[in-house]
Amino acid sequence: MPVEAQTAVPPAPYADRQLDDPRLEAQAKSLMETIRCLVCQSQSIADSNASMAGDMRSQIRQRILAGEKPEQIRKWLVERYGAWVTYAPPVEPLTWPLWAAPVLLLAVGLWLLRGRLKRHKRRNTPS
Repeated sequence: MPVEAQTAVPPAPYADRQLDDPRLEAQAKSLMETIRCLVCQSQSIADSNASMAGDMRSQIRQRILAGEKPEQIRKWLVERYGAWVTYAPPVEPLTWPLWAAPVLLLAVGLWLLRGRLKRHKRRNTPS
């Protein structure tokens, strides 16, 4: 029966409960918005209702309460789940194409626009 399939595990303590200190909660929220939900994949853990995202939110809040800095927590999450978990992957040889592609596409676009403008100018110039 579907009722029996439901988990008896309670939600993580800080999954949906904010920290009492607004400064610490702001740090946690800021970090959560940059971490990808491993279940939803297109949402941050701050926006996801998945139980795994709740667990990750709780872990972030608990670690911030323990005095860890957001960058230390991000590093731990990347070590645990891989660079894919963050919306801003680190610059390393494997991710160079991700970082270089926008610059290369912009350069190609400008080069093509330049050629098109030159042709247009030549056609419209009286001989």
